Amino acid sequence: MTQRVALVQDHVVQAGGAERVLLSMAKALPDAPVYTAFYWPEVSHDAFRTMNLQLLPIGRVPGLYRHHRATLPLLAPSFSRFSVDAEVVIAGTSGWAAGVRTSGRKVLYFHSLARWLYEPDQYLSGRSWAARAGLAAVRSRLIDWDRRAVESADRWLVYGSAMGARVREVYGIEAEILSPPVTIDPDGPQEAVAGVEPGFFLCPCRLLPYKNIDVVLEAFARLPDRRLVVAGLGPELDRLRAKAPPNVNLIGMAQDNAMRWLYANSAATVSAAYEPFGLAPLESAMFGRPSVVLRAGGFLDTVVAGRTGVFFDDLAPDAVAAAITSVESMPVDAPELRAHAASFSEARFVERLRAIADEELVAAARP
Repeated sequence: MTQRVALVQDHVVQAGGAERVLLSMAKALPDAPVYTAFYWPEVSHDAFRTMNLQLLPIGRVPGLYRHHRATLPLLAPSFSRFSVDAEVVIAGTSGWAAGVRTSGRKVLYFHSLARWLYEPDQYLSGRSWAARAGLAAVRSRLIDWDRRAVESADRWLVYGSAMGARVREVYGIEAEILSPPVTIDPDGPQEAVAGVEPGFFLCPCRLLPYKNIDVVLEAFARLPDRRLVVAGLGPELDRLRAKAPPNVNLIGMAQDNAMRWLYANSAATVSAAYEPFGLAPLESAMFGRPSVVLRAGGFLDTVVAGRTGVFFDDLAPDAVAAAITSVESMPVDAPELRAHAASFSEARFVERLRAIADEELVAAARP
């Protein structure tokens, strides 16, 4: 029986921003099943455990899901061979779910572009020569596949203006903006993090090369009287811990209760990444805290200079350190910060995504 609406996601293997967006998509469309390549219940949000989440065949191979990055050459054919029988499929993609086949209408919602294809130097920073050589060998074919997959859709959605510009540049496609929601609840329970005293700066992110955490660590090495807490996991954890100065604490993954405590007890949030959407500053603003961020990408959509945060213009430790010092003297209006974050509410997101699904159902019914 043909389903009305189905959701597709590349994978659910962490408790990151794309996974939070998927949870909000599921709230908007609660009857829609979710199809994905891999699912790690032990590290993803608990809410996924009660969802109708179905794995592609590649995700059912014993043990393979723990090595999902090594399956990169297999994901394109895996999604291309997988067909969803639905009137409307909404695929949240950072590179793979775009290739899913469907009998009905297909809407692509870009969590980001495929970094390994369009930002290979950043994506492969710190990786082995074998990884670089392997990607180089298949990159041109994957780019051809990616373009065909993206062009097979009927409608395209992006997080914000920066991502819209990249989609236009890479694919020649005009996409609609549907900003993801801020879902963290500042009134929810909090759990203090052992060994961390209030007044620190907070860097919440996955520990990947393109997050440019090295630059932030070097900035705090120049500011020995300030403290930094880095909250997140990733392949860079051991290397970053080895080079971190004494005033930096990499605490690993923090669950929701701990993250609420971290935001509430921080001085400001810091990020030096090129993000498709600046979610962390909005979460920080929900707790009345400003941000220090790179003047690029999605941060341009979510940070207002001098009101909700401070920008730095290049990835130089001195520039980051100067911005950190500057935010300490910025007047902070906590109600204004919270109002700014509230304009990206989940209710707004749910209403708009439901409207898009309804519009596509109407289009699917046309002869």
